Amino acid sequence: MAWRCSGCSNAELISNLYRAQLITASRVRDAMLGVDRAHYCPENRRDEAYTDSPVPIGYSATISAPHMHASACESLLPVLGQDNGEERRILDIGSGSGYLTHVLANLNSKGKVVGVDHIQPLVDLAIHNMQKSASGRTLLDSDQVEIVRADGRKGYAAGGPYDAIHVGAAAVELHQDLIDQLKAPGRLFIPVEDKGGWGEQYIWVVDKGADGKVVKKKTMGVRYVPLCDAPA
Repeated sequence: MAWRCSGCSNAELISNLYRAQLITASRVRDAMLGVDRAHYCPENRRDEAYTDSPVPIGYSATISAPHMHASACESLLPVLGQDNGEERRILDIGSGSGYLTHVLANLNSKGKVVGVDHIQPLVDLAIHNMQKSASGRTLLDSDQVEIVRADGRKGYAAGGPYDAIHVGAAAVELHQDLIDQLKAPGRLFIPVEDKGGWGEQYIWVVDKGADGKVVKKKTMGVRYVPLCDAPA
């Protein structure tokens, strides 16, 4: 989609994605308009900031393509309320550059978002990137956003339970710790490696109902970096 959704500015990129219906919710569009993607791309890849494509950020990690971030946000919207005062808690695993953590905070202005990464330099990078904008600094200073180092496969129980959990790297399984840290109701969005052995990955959307019943749904095929151990 990069060829038709690229822009010369963040506003143009998001407008093109909305026009192409890769963003369909105006609330998600507005949240993404409020976060300049250039603040989260490396200086030497700044010319790729406004393309609909992933960008490497070091440590074998990437900032995902904007249309994938939009898809994740729209999947989680049903458990985020109407953003008119509800205090929701969101866990962003594999927070990487910090971009989606910031977008999720815009969708959850009355609640809290915890970003988790297992690589300390990426934790530091995400905080640094958020500090490039006034809104990012406010979110950090108010503790509406917290970014910590932890093993995302185990979630981050200290900040939970969560209304929504987003995982930005491919897991080898649907980790039970993450499901356990969901509120009831709550939703988990996670890419998982397929058991078929062909290297495919699929997004799984896991819903925990108000009665605690868990429903798992396999959706679209994707390509994410793996959710794994930190490099030695």
